[in-house]
Amino acid sequence: MLQLIQANLSRQVRALELLSSLLEEEFAALMDRRPQDVSVLEISVQNLMRQLVTERMQLRRFISAGYPGLVRLRDVLAELSAEATTQISADLLDLDKVEQLCAMQADKNRQLALALFDQSMEVLTHLHKAIQPNRSDVYGKRGRFAKPAQGQASFFSGRL
Repeated sequence: MLQLIQANLSRQVRALELLSSLLEEEFAALMDRRPQDVSVLEISVQNLMRQLVTERMQLRRFISAGYPGLVRLRDVLAELSAEATTQISADLLDLDKVEQLCAMQADKNRQLALALFDQSMEVLTHLHKAIQPNRSDVYGKRGRFAKPAQGQASFFSGRL
């Protein structure tokens, strides 16, 4: 059971290292403004996150099957030999370091994506204001001067 737990932890560390590299690629794609590449990388990140959740659930099943009554891996460490404890503790430290790197990179990606979104919205708002006529003495869609909009409600008039 201990070997299964160690193998699971090492798979999680490798998956998080892959996640870190994917997040860095996503950041580069955001910087180069390649939305198709960002979309593909985002799908890969989501699939990898699903696999990580599956690995973590499997680790919990290993712990509950091998050590009944215990839920957390830290509780299991108290019952293991010193050698096994040091190996698993080292794996947990590696896991924590890589998780922190992934979290920082994901936050950078989020900030950049939001900044690009805000910039795009400001440009779009500016373009809308630039093409909207600000004077009332302009031509309408039928080639006549457009009537200024009335502030009060009015009835429709026309023929039946």
